[in-house]
Amino acid sequence: MGDAAIAGEVPVGRERREEIADVLEQLAVLAVRQLGKRDISMTAASALGRLAREGPTRLTALAADEGVSQPAMTQLVQRLTKQGLMVRGADPDDGRAVLVSITNAGRRLLAERRRDRVTRLSGLLAALPAEDQATLAAAVGSAAPVLRRLVASVAGPGGRPATPPS
Repeated sequence: MGDAAIAGEVPVGRERREEIADVLEQLAVLAVRQLGKRDISMTAASALGRLAREGPTRLTALAADEGVSQPAMTQLVQRLTKQGLMVRGADPDDGRAVLVSITNAGRRLLAERRRDRVTRLSGLLAALPAEDQATLAAAVGSAAPVLRRLVASVAGPGGRPATPPS
């Protein structure tokens, strides 16, 4: 039973859900395209983030999870290894397989990128009128727990995205 049913509220209709989804999609694009640094590719940042969350992963699984071919992931891992952001090693369960891990330098890079996005977004928010800032602060206070549950509801084993409910 969802929160709306518990509170006695009527769930929003399809049109309103699509409006909410559209705004969330625009925010995602803003975060990724406008606030992100261009120091590494989005695929590299995503792969590093996955390794930071999930720990050492087989190269083949990482390629599949990131939606790229194994040769493309091999090249990416080679580049990131040369940059000191990842390390390669043998899988202790299967010596033929390669495990990749994030390094401390990779973790620092991700943390720096996140701090930079937060700083840039904070600057954008500061440019809004005080009333708009207060409105957003109240909305985030109410919406944050719901959005966290939404994110958790589509995370599969190991934090990997699962197929969202239809």
